[in-house]
Amino acid sequence: MNYDKLLDIETEEFQLGFNKSYHYHRYEPTPYDHLEKLFHEFPLYETDHVVDFGCGKGRLNFFIHYLFQATVTGIEMNEEFYQDALVNLEQYTKRRKRSKEKIRFYLGTAEDYLIRKEENYFYFFNPFSIQIFRRIISNIMYSLEEGNREVRLILYFPSDEYRFFMENHPSFSRVGEVQVGKNKDKDQFIIYKSVY
Repeated sequence: MNYDKLLDIETEEFQLGFNKSYHYHRYEPTPYDHLEKLFHEFPLYETDHVVDFGCGKGRLNFFIHYLFQATVTGIEMNEEFYQDALVNLEQYTKRRKRSKEKIRFYLGTAEDYLIRKEENYFYFFNPFSIQIFRRIISNIMYSLEEGNREVRLILYFPSDEYRFFMENHPSFSRVGEVQVGKNKDKDQFIIYKSVY
């Protein structure tokens, strides 16, 4: 299915080249067929609040809202992609007027984003180095002190460093994985949830 056409958005283009800092990786949208597999096995609810770190043009945000009407916030540091996400938001909401308040985009670095107490899902497609990932996990942990809740992390194509960090983190446990390719170690989503 051509979801970009269905959703009135444009998210196909990949980022050519690399970011100036080695801490931030290039934009590459998650394939729709992989998202279909993920959310078939781990569906969301309208009451969920998802944060997509390194959202690019907002593919995940619109897909999640379309399927579940959940609230989604995309974090993007590249101003061009952020502007593209805003154009996509205008296009998407032309036929879905009431959805505009449930889809947000934030221009800035992921580590500077202030986690809200209602946000309970966090999505990562290897958008940055392990150093920044650790800082964001610390920000999430701090937000749990402010508003105690169960949170889940979704890692797509997780790096070895991300996996090692999460497998050894005392506040999270692995609750599932979804295989989306032949390489069993890489071609997958891994889902972690907070433990109290």
